[in-house]
Amino acid sequence: MRTFCFHESSCVRVVLSAAAAIMQIGILTFVPDAALAHGERNQEPFLRMRTAHFYDVKWSTNEIPVNGEIVVTGKFRLFPIWPVNLPLPEAAFLGNGTPGPVLARTESYINGVPAIQSTKLELNRDYEFKTVLKGRVPGYHHVHPMINVMGAGPLLGPGNWLTVTGNESDFKLSIKTLSGETIDNLETWGLGRVFFWHGLWVAIAIVWLVWWLRRPLLLPRFRALTEKGGDRSQLVTSTDRLFGAGLLVATILTVFFGFQATDTAYPRTVPLQGSRATVEPLPEVPEQVKVVVNKSNYDVPGRSLRMNVTLTNNGSSSAQLGEFLTSNQRFINHEVSQAMATVDPNYPKELLPPNGLKVSDSRPLKPGETKTVDIEAADAAWETERLSSLINDPDNTLGGLLFFYDEHGKRTISNVSGPMVPVFTDPDNRTAENPKGGAG
Repeated sequence: MRTFCFHESSCVRVVLSAAAAIMQIGILTFVPDAALAHGERNQEPFLRMRTAHFYDVKWSTNEIPVNGEIVVTGKFRLFPIWPVNLPLPEAAFLGNGTPGPVLARTESYINGVPAIQSTKLELNRDYEFKTVLKGRVPGYHHVHPMINVMGAGPLLGPGNWLTVTGNESDFKLSIKTLSGETIDNLETWGLGRVFFWHGLWVAIAIVWLVWWLRRPLLLPRFRALTEKGGDRSQLVTSTDRLFGAGLLVATILTVFFGFQATDTAYPRTVPLQGSRATVEPLPEVPEQVKVVVNKSNYDVPGRSLRMNVTLTNNGSSSAQLGEFLTSNQRFINHEVSQAMATVDPNYPKELLPPNGLKVSDSRPLKPGETKTVDIEAADAAWETERLSSLINDPDNTLGGLLFFYDEHGKRTISNVSGPMVPVFTDPDNRTAENPKGGAG
C-alpha cells in the first residue's frame, strides 16, 4: 500500500472510496427498485406519431386486489402515413403493456371479435378494443393497451397507474374447459407432469455424459489420434456401442409409452391455432374538416410545436378545433367547452399537457368555410417524452389527430401530418449574440 500512496490519508481515502463503490454496486444489483419508467419513451418519435393513435381510452378502476379485474377500453386509428421502414400490419395482435406478467389477460376483443389470434389491420381505419385483465402480482403498475405488429414490434397506447393489493400466493386463474372440466388454477395445472418429464430427460442426459466422462478423455484420445500406431479402436468399444443402442431403444420406448399415457389421460386435445382472425374495421367516416399543413416547425428552446394549417369544413354543421393528439399526448383547446368535457377526471395527468392547445382563431368553422389558423402545442412534454428527438429523424415528418366539435358536441376526427423544421431561436429572438432578445 505504501508503494502506491504518498500519504496514509490518501490510502485511507482510496480504500474508503473503493468500499463505497462496491457497496453502491451491491445495492444497485441486489436491492429491487420500483419500476417507475415509461417504456414508451424509449420508442422513436416517428414510431409513436405515425403508427397507431389511441383515443377514448378508459380504465375501469385504478385499484384492484389480487384476482380482481380491470377493464381497459378505447379505440385506435392506424395512421395512413405508415413509416416505410416498418412492415405493414398484416399480422397484428392486441396485447397489454405492463412491467412483466403482473396481470393476467382473460379476455380481449377488437370490434367485438375475440382477439385471441392475430389479425390483419387496415391503415387509416378505426378499431375499438376491450381487454379484461386480472390482478396477479401486488404492486404499483403502469398499464397500457398495446398492438403488436409482426416485424414492427409493440405499439403502446396511453398508460395509467394501477395499484394491485393482496398476496401473490392467493392468485388463481380458474377456467372451465369445453368438455365441462373445471381447472382450479391454470397457472399451476399440470406442473407435476412438466417437472417429471424435464427431470427424466435431464437424468437421461446426465447418464449419457457420465458414461463418457467416467474414463480419461483428453490425453489417451489425443495419443490414439495423433501418434503413429495409435489404437483408435479403443475410442469407442463394443460395450460403448451396446450401451448407446440400449439407451436409444430406451429413449424410443419412453417416448412411445409417454405418448400413449398422455393420450389416454387427455383424449380431447386442441392443436395450436395457426390461423388469423378476421376483423372488419369500424364504419368509415369521411373527414368533415380537410386539413392542409402549410408550415410546421418545432421551437427547440421554447419546446413548442407550431403549425400553420388551412381548414376546410366540408360538412353540414359547424366545426371547432378542440384537441390535437399525438404520441398519446392530448393537447386540449381550453376555449372549447365540448373538448374540455371529454376529459375524464381520472385520466392520467402526465398525458394532458397543462398549457393545452393554442389556436389563433378558435371560432367555429362554418359549413363550406375555409380559413387559415396557427396552432401551437407548447409544453415540457416534448422533452420529457423524448419527442423532440424527431428533429434527428431523416424525414422529419410529424403525425397526429385533430378533433373537431360542433355546437352539439358531436366529434369528427381529421389526420394531420407534414414535414417539421426545427427552429433553434425562441419567439423573443434570444440568441448568443442577442441574449436579451428583442430587435437587437
